[in-house]
Amino acid sequence: MRTEHSPSKMTFLRPLCLLSLALRNASGAQSCSRLRRRTNPALAAFASSPFLITRAAALHNGAWRWRPEPAAHRHTAQRRGTATAMATTAEDEVEAPEPGDAPTLGFVGAGMMATAMVNGIVASKVTEPGNVFVSAPHRSSLDRLAKLGIRTSDINVEVASGSDVVVVAVKPDVVPAVLREIAPHLRKDALVVSIAAGIPLAVLEQLAPGKRVVRVMPNTPCLVSEGATGFSMGSLATDEDRDTVHALMGAVGLAVEVKEALLDGLTGVSGSGPAYIYVLIEALADGGVRMGLPRAMAIKLAAQTVKGAAEMVLETGEHPAVLKDNVCSPGGLTIAAIESLEKNGFRSAAMQAVITVASKSIEMRNTEEEKRTK
Repeated sequence: MRTEHSPSKMTFLRPLCLLSLALRNASGAQSCSRLRRRTNPALAAFASSPFLITRAAALHNGAWRWRPEPAAHRHTAQRRGTATAMATTAEDEVEAPEPGDAPTLGFVGAGMMATAMVNGIVASKVTEPGNVFVSAPHRSSLDRLAKLGIRTSDINVEVASGSDVVVVAVKPDVVPAVLREIAPHLRKDALVVSIAAGIPLAVLEQLAPGKRVVRVMPNTPCLVSEGATGFSMGSLATDEDRDTVHALMGAVGLAVEVKEALLDGLTGVSGSGPAYIYVLIEALADGGVRMGLPRAMAIKLAAQTVKGAAEMVLETGEHPAVLKDNVCSPGGLTIAAIESLEKNGFRSAAMQAVITVASKSIEMRNTEEEKRTK
């Protein structure tokens, strides 16, 4: 049986579906390629996915309905640059959704991660700035967002009562207090999304009884639509909630659904991962400066090298070890450098960084679980 949803429930996906139709309408691979080059890459790839194509068809047919796609395509991570053009006729044009049609996306908290998500979501045109509502105790952070046309307030309850999706984006130690404050004021059908590390779904659901909850672990590259996000569904969350979270986070990078038990390890790899890479870039640049390169040039070369190597892994699908071996000539310079890295514990240090973060996340989660059961 097909389940219908009202437009107000699904309009987060409308702009993406319009882009999906535009990509489908491009006459041939060259036209599609040109359109992608003019579009945010992560957004174009997500719009080209089977997930959005099925919804684009529903929008084009005049109904906003759930249309299930093959199981093999559901809840899989979509990566940019892998979709192919789908040729259709020129009659497939659709009108843009009415401004202000989308539900309100609220953020309680305006720290670094929340700001990165808000900026990325607005830049990717998932929704209009006026449909985003943010609260924080300090006006300085809110003023920066207000310049983008985003609604702001220093009262958390205003955001909670005025939003369809409420993202709890505060530090883990204040999540319980914030949820107790806003829970009585949440809309009846509001979706609660927490980006706090170490606060399990069971605790979130206890603090917001009867509400649909999703845990999300994003990272700061969401700001430039190159994020890597994992999310886990609460016991009351629906397929529609899954699609909403996937649409929001998939538009600003990679979004994958995982079991909650895996969020700790994911936090160690991608949640904190950008910081490790910044240290690596800085270290490579320092080495370049030591050998005479100007600082600015060394940083740019190091950053581009990391970016290029990452793209090689993503685009080729090869194991990193294979790509590393391809660079190392017998008796050459690079294998000597690899030997130095191994002698100095580079690989072990990187692994231990992930384990340390994951262990800390598990410790936080266990502490919160103990509080809940007392």
